[in-house]
Amino acid sequence: VEPVSGEVSDLLAQGGGGDVLIYVHGFKQTFETAALDAAHLADGIKFRGQTMVFSWPSKAGLFDYAYDRDSAMWSRDAFEGVLHSVATAPSAGRVHIVAHSMGTMLTLEGLRQLYARSGDSAADRIGAVVFASPDIDMDVFSSAVIRIGPLGRKITVVAATNDRALALSGRLAGGMTRVGAAEKAAIEQLGVRVIDASDTGW
Repeated sequence: VEPVSGEVSDLLAQGGGGDVLIYVHGFKQTFETAALDAAHLADGIKFRGQTMVFSWPSKAGLFDYAYDRDSAMWSRDAFEGVLHSVATAPSAGRVHIVAHSMGTMLTLEGLRQLYARSGDSAADRIGAVVFASPDIDMDVFSSAVIRIGPLGRKITVVAATNDRALALSGRLAGGMTRVGAAEKAAIEQLGVRVIDASDTGW
């Protein structure tokens, strides 16, 4: 885990005291576990700004994948509202985002909506965007990256071709490869940075 957390730390290292880190949790998480994960993340990478958690209503059950996916998508307007508020606050620095698993789909949708609303002015306030084990279809991800313009170049994907959870998710999605389990070269073709965590986990 250390090499990956080190690379994530480097991505966020330029953040000063006015910067904000938003953590968006993934599938099968309660509010409490999401808050703990955010605290561990901020401490592990020694983030110097303020840390926030965006918690969407996961049912937190192993067999509630479809429910969680719908809940995540239902939350995209609320997440975009939070992003817009934080990114336009006069006292804020840059807004960094770390999203995990199904939370990456929600985050990508929020970024797409933010860019459609505010364009480059909002994009200038967004710092590093890290998608850890993104549970997103490759075609959906590709089209969204194109739509968000300069925000797409701020994305770093932490992927692992041997991710068993994403392999199961892909089977549930009709055999479609999820971004977090795709080959590094295939993701890099979209113009985003990739960290291969196949040997370490994210």
